[in-house]
Amino acid sequence: MAGILYLVSTPIGNLEDITFRAVRVLREADLIACEDTRQTRKLLDHYGISKPTVSYHEHNEAARAAELTSKLQAGSTVALVSDAGTPLISDPGYRLVQSAIAAGVSVVPIPGPSAALSALAASGLPTDSFRFCGFLPPRQTQRRKMLEDLRAEGCTLMFYEAPHRVLETLADIAAVLGERTVVVARELTKLHEEFLRGTAESIRQILAARSSVKGEITVVIGKPQTAQPNADISPEDEVRALEAAGLPRMDALKQVAKTRRIPKRDLYQRVIKSSTGPARP
Repeated sequence: MAGILYLVSTPIGNLEDITFRAVRVLREADLIACEDTRQTRKLLDHYGISKPTVSYHEHNEAARAAELTSKLQAGSTVALVSDAGTPLISDPGYRLVQSAIAAGVSVVPIPGPSAALSALAASGLPTDSFRFCGFLPPRQTQRRKMLEDLRAEGCTLMFYEAPHRVLETLADIAAVLGERTVVVARELTKLHEEFLRGTAESIRQILAARSSVKGEITVVIGKPQTAQPNADISPEDEVRALEAAGLPRMDALKQVAKTRRIPKRDLYQRVIKSSTGPARP
């Protein structure tokens, strides 16, 4: 009888963010396939789990998938984990899952943390429709081409990005996608968790002023602005709505003034006046 391949989601930072079921499956598995055995060992030691591990990463994926599938067919239970989060989401595992399914092995997901979904949920941006695009290409030409291809998407966009490239990426987002609301989520669930909200350029300036940028980063980009302003909402209320979504006031004023074709100074005065209410007699 064939074994079972479990896809076990692990914490993205805080080791407490793991389900009881995930811990039980890891304890009961015959073998744990890890992206990095040293990284996974920290989690296993924390929960007192002493099970054999084997490396499974992008450089040995093809050969290891065949090896693990043979073990599964022989009746072994294998738990696949990534360094952090849900396996296969911008991480190795696709070939193993394909191979296991083709061999008639049951594939069982053990849900849990995801940096992309955590960033989206706390971003303040629309969650009714979204597209996760993994990592943007490292080279500017390909990166801008991908952003160009996504410009017409009418949903929230999400990317992972390396800290040493995030300034370049934000500059490209500003150049290609314009002044959309952007949220950069850094070090989610960790001690120095941070959310930066604004335009791509305003966030780039904040990060550029630091001596260095570190940590795991998720970039969330709001939907494109509609071509026509919403006539059912006043320009002042539209500014306040953008502020509520996390956009700094001056960026919101600039965006609404542009789409409504209103002088920014006049719009600013209208927002201030509507915020303070009518003067008392």
